[in-house]
Amino acid sequence: MEILADVLVVLVAALHLYILVLEMFLWQKKPGMSFHGLDAEMARRTAALAANQGLYNGFLAAGLVWGLIAADPTGFRAQVFFLSCVVVAGVYGAATANRRILVAQALPGALALAAVLIAR
Repeated sequence: MEILADVLVVLVAALHLYILVLEMFLWQKKPGMSFHGLDAEMARRTAALAANQGLYNGFLAAGLVWGLIAADPTGFRAQVFFLSCVVVAGVYGAATANRRILVAQALPGALALAAVLIAR
């Protein structure tokens, strides 16, 4: 179960690194605009906001990686904390921005969190 938990944490971290790249570097390019359904003008006007969101996603990914490489109990606690942050951010994003965030972010975070808690 520990291996499954670690794999799920890695996948959630990778997802948040992908979001970082999308929001910080590709927001005004075709991948970012088409993913979010933005035209060039809206992407330009919201680029700073998106970059800020991307940076926060990078912090989530960094915290999850730290949780994977740190010795327990610190590693376990870091994973629980950052996965909880992922779930809360996903639920909030689904409630305020787009419902698909619940499936794309909160669900993977919740599955990884459950696996981490069960594995320890």
